[in-house]
Amino acid sequence: MQSVTGSSGLHPDPGVARPVAGLRPVSPPPAPERKDPAPTRWAWRFERLMLTPAFRIGLRAGIPFALSLAVGMWWLADPERQRAITDTLAETRAAIETRPEFMVQMMAIDGAPAPVARAIRDVLPLDFPTSSFDLDLAALRATILELPPVRDATVRVRPGGILQVDITPRVPVAIWRTAEGLSLIDETGAFVAQIPRRGLRADLPILAGKGAESAVTEGLTLAAAAAPLGARLKGLVRMGERRWDVVLDRDQRILLPEVGAVQALERVIALEAADDVLSRDVARVDMRLDARPTVRMNAAATEEWRRIKQLERGRP
Repeated sequence: MQSVTGSSGLHPDPGVARPVAGLRPVSPPPAPERKDPAPTRWAWRFERLMLTPAFRIGLRAGIPFALSLAVGMWWLADPERQRAITDTLAETRAAIETRPEFMVQMMAIDGAPAPVARAIRDVLPLDFPTSSFDLDLAALRATILELPPVRDATVRVRPGGILQVDITPRVPVAIWRTAEGLSLIDETGAFVAQIPRRGLRADLPILAGKGAESAVTEGLTLAAAAAPLGARLKGLVRMGERRWDVVLDRDQRILLPEVGAVQALERVIALEAADDVLSRDVARVDMRLDARPTVRMNAAATEEWRRIKQLERGRP
């Protein structure tokens, strides 16, 4: 006989799952969310920056340098440390500058006459021996060039501790007569020196008149053209800053034109050679008008001429 259990009288099948009264069915766990492989905005910007060479250099070298600089500035901010560094540098520099190979023992001046050399030594306040580092060669040269007789100068330190000064002096070519006296000038009209009297440089022509120093070359050309007149030539006077008068002895003058002055002077010299024009009682030979040269008698000759004319007319 079979035994019956439960209401149906049948045994439950152990392989069949049956619901339990009062319990919900259990749902399976949700599947994990998949992570987005794209980087965040800040991560993307950082990666872009890392691809920039300048940013990588700044990151690798700039930050360490900035930190080192900050530490160094903090360390140097101490006044005691600053004073110690300054003293050390000063001692080191002094030790180098005073070494024998850097010391200047003397000054040599070449190319200058003795008076100019003495003037150079007077204007340069140097106390030898001195370090070459203490010499301002440009300033020394500028001081020398302020001397009127010096046209150009070079200043350098020669091996052996010698301060070498090479001078190009101004060469006087004429005497310039002014209200202040007689002065020597070079071909550019630059002042060279004062002279007390003309006889000290009798070999040089005399130029006078306003603007004569600006036309020295033309004046020298006329003086050379007047060489046949010899010692009778006393000088040249600039008139109106545009033309010349040739001054001779016996108070004679040759008035030259503004243009063609040399040719006009040569014509007068030719007349002198042919007719002794300048040997007569002539006060002025006016060559300013090329087509009409004019001769003016001096006062004595004019008076004598008038007396003769009166005699010819029968007047006492």
